[in-house]
Amino acid sequence: MNKDKKMMQEALMMVFELSINMLVPILLCTFFGVWLGEKIHINWMAVPFFFIGALAGYTSIFKKMKRFLKDDKKKKDEKEVDHAKKN
Repeated sequence: MNKDKKMMQEALMMVFELSINMLVPILLCTFFGVWLGEKIHINWMAVPFFFIGALAGYTSIFKKMKRFLKDDKKKKDEKEVDHAKKN
């Protein structure tokens, strides 16, 4: 049961981390776009900055998941090697 609880906790942390990695760049870029739009009197300036933030968030998540999957595959391969050595 302890192993299941640990896996659930890791999964929840991953979801939380991915959510933060997506939301923070979007919000920061959008707020910057609103601020810049008010300074130079272009009201729609937040729209392109929203998409820039979304692209930055997507890139961050993509890199994070790529690294996670690579590490997961490495751990799985190590377990298979250990299991083969035992037999």
